[in-house]
Amino acid sequence: MSRENGFLPITREEMEELGVSQLDFVYVTGDAYVDHPSFGTAIISRVLQAHGYTVGIIAQPDWKDDSSIDVFGEPRLGFLVSSGNMDSMVNHYYVSKRHRESDAYTPGGEAYKRPDHAVVVYSNLIRRTYKKTPVIIGGIEASLRRMAHYDYWSDSFKRSILLDSQADLISYGMGEKSIVEIADALNSQIAVQDITFIPGTVYKTKDISGLYNYEILPAYDDMLADKSLYAKSFKTQYNNTDPFNGKVLVEPYPNGTYVVQNVPQEPLTMQEMDDVYALPYMRTYHPSYEAAGGVPAIAEIKFSLISNRGCFGGCNFCALTFHQGRTIQVRSHESIVDEAKLVIQDKDFKGYIHDVGGPTANFRMPSCQKQMTKGVCKNRQCLFPTPCKNLQVDHSDYLQLLRTLRELPGVKKVFVRSGIRFDYLMEDKDDTFFKELVEHHISGQLKVAPEHISDTVLSHLGKPRNAVYEGFCAKYKRLNQKLGKNQFLVPYLMSSHPGSTLKEAIELAEYLRDIGYMPEQVQDFYPTPSTMSTVMYYTGINPDTMKPVYVCRNPHEKAMQRALIQYRNPKNYDLVREALVAAGREDLIGFDKKCLIKPRKLASQNASEGYKGKKTGDKAVSKSVKGGKQTTNKGAKNTAFYKSTEKPKKKKTIRNTHKKK
Repeated sequence: MSRENGFLPITREEMEELGVSQLDFVYVTGDAYVDHPSFGTAIISRVLQAHGYTVGIIAQPDWKDDSSIDVFGEPRLGFLVSSGNMDSMVNHYYVSKRHRESDAYTPGGEAYKRPDHAVVVYSNLIRRTYKKTPVIIGGIEASLRRMAHYDYWSDSFKRSILLDSQADLISYGMGEKSIVEIADALNSQIAVQDITFIPGTVYKTKDISGLYNYEILPAYDDMLADKSLYAKSFKTQYNNTDPFNGKVLVEPYPNGTYVVQNVPQEPLTMQEMDDVYALPYMRTYHPSYEAAGGVPAIAEIKFSLISNRGCFGGCNFCALTFHQGRTIQVRSHESIVDEAKLVIQDKDFKGYIHDVGGPTANFRMPSCQKQMTKGVCKNRQCLFPTPCKNLQVDHSDYLQLLRTLRELPGVKKVFVRSGIRFDYLMEDKDDTFFKELVEHHISGQLKVAPEHISDTVLSHLGKPRNAVYEGFCAKYKRLNQKLGKNQFLVPYLMSSHPGSTLKEAIELAEYLRDIGYMPEQVQDFYPTPSTMSTVMYYTGINPDTMKPVYVCRNPHEKAMQRALIQYRNPKNYDLVREALVAAGREDLIGFDKKCLIKPRKLASQNASEGYKGKKTGDKAVSKSVKGGKQTTNKGAKNTAFYKSTEKPKKKKTIRNTHKKK
C-alpha cells in the first residue's frame, strides 16, 4: 500500500496519494512513527500490509482534541491502539514517581507528548467519536495489563485494561499471528464480539458456557478484598503462559462479566521470524520529524541486530515470560546477515555492529527439545534455583553467527551488549564461546546482571546463588589474563527488591567494598505490571511459595538501601550512617579498612581541638583522618580542617586507586 519502499501514510494527503479512500486499519500509537523492526508499531503494520491490508499511522495524537483521532476518518475494519514500545507510565516516571525530563520515543526527545495510561486514554478518545468501530489494543502496555493487576503509580489494584479502555479485543504478546487472524476474521464480516477463538487474544463476555479446558481465576472483587487471592491468581497465570500446555483463563467481574484470556499464540518458526524481519522497513523515523532533530531512540538500535526472542531465564522482576514467553524463537543466520548488509550500507555506519542478541543474547535454542511439542514445565524453571537436569547448553550456533558477522566486508567489530546469562554460560563445558566473547566481542567492559549478592534476596529475584556469579567473575578474569586483555565487568545491581532488608543491603555494600567497586548507577526496584516481583511488592507474598516476604515500601528506607550501594559518594553519607545505626552495624563506622564510612563527629571534634595526630600516638588513625576526607560530605562541621590538611596529590592517588580497583 505504500509508495515504492516508502513509509506508511501518517496524513490524509499521503493516504490519498496511494489511491486509497478508506484504510482497513488505523494504528494509534504513543510513539513517534519509526519504521524499524525494533518497534512494535512497525512490525504489526508491516505484517498487516504483507497480508494485503492497508494501514495508516496516527502517532502521538493530541488526546485533548477529539479531532486528532479523525486524521483518516473511520477505518474499514478497525482501530489498533498501543502505548508504543514502553508502558506509558514507565516512559513517564522514575521509580520515585518523579516525571522524566525527556522521551526518547518522541521527536527531539520532548516530554509530555503522550498521556498517562495511554492505551486507555486513546481508546476512550476513539470511542467518543466511533461508537461501534472495532478497537483492538496491543503492545507492551495492553499485554501486561490484560488481567487485573497492581498499578504502582496510583497504588491501586486495577481491572483488566480491556474494561477500562472500552476496547473489544486485546492482542497480547508479540502479536504477529493473532493480528492477522483478527484482520481475516473482521474481513470475513465476523462481528468483533464473536471473535472469541483466536490464540493470543483477550475478550469480554457474559457467557462462558461454550468454553473448554479453562480455569476460573479468583473474582476481581475478591482479590481486591484479599491480596493473597491475587498472589494465587498470578501464579496460575504464570503457569499458563505456554501455547502448548496453557489453559484458557477466566476472570470474573461484577454484573456477570468475564474477561477471558485465550492461550498464547504459538511461537514463530524460524521461517516466520525471517519473514517478519524481511519486510520493507525504512529502518528510520518518518522524515517529518527531521526538523525537530529526529527520534532519539533510533540511535540505540540503528546498528544492532535482533537474533532471538523469548527467554527461559525466569527472573521474577522481568515481564518477558508474560509478553514473549519462555520458548526461544530465532532468526536464521541468512536473515541476520542480510540485515547486517543493510546496516553496513547506512551512511552513518562506522564499522561497528553494536549488538547481536535479544532479551538474552546467548539463548539461541530452546532449553530442552520437549518444549517445542509439550511446552515449558509448569512446576519448575529452567535455570532457577539450579539448572534443570534436562537443560541443553550449546553456544555453537551463536558463536558461528558472530564469526560470520565479523567477517563481513566493512565490519570492524561485532559487540554483544544485550544481556549475557552468565549462569547458562557457566554450564557450558566448552569454553570456546566464552573465550571468543572475551577476545572479540566486548568493548572494554561486559555488562552482566547479578542484581544482588545475598542468596536470600537472589531467591526472591529468581536469580542463581552468588557463588555462581563469583565463579563467572573468576573465569572471566582468567580468560582476560590469558588473552592479555584488561576488560572489566559492570554488574547491574538492584536495591529494595522484595526480600531485601537493611541487613541484606549492608551485605551488598560490604561486598562492593571488598571488590573495590562503586557503581555509577543503581536500579531501585521498579514495580511494573505483571511481574512476580511486583506481586510480591503489592501482596507481601511470594506467589511461588505463598509465604510472606519482606517488602521495603517506605521511601526513606528505599533511599537508604540505594545509598548503601553507593556508600562512597559523599552525598550519601547521612543516609548510609542512618542505615548502619538502624541496623546495629556501627562497627562499619570507623577508620578500619573494613569500615564503610568514617565518624564525622570525631573528625570535627579533632579539628576544633587542634588535633594533629600526635597526642594519641596512633599514626594510622591520623593518616586515616587525613586520607579519608574525600568521603566526608560538604555538610561536615569545620570544613577548614579538611582544607588545611588537604594534600591534592594524595587525594588524586586515592581516586586513581579506586579506579584501578
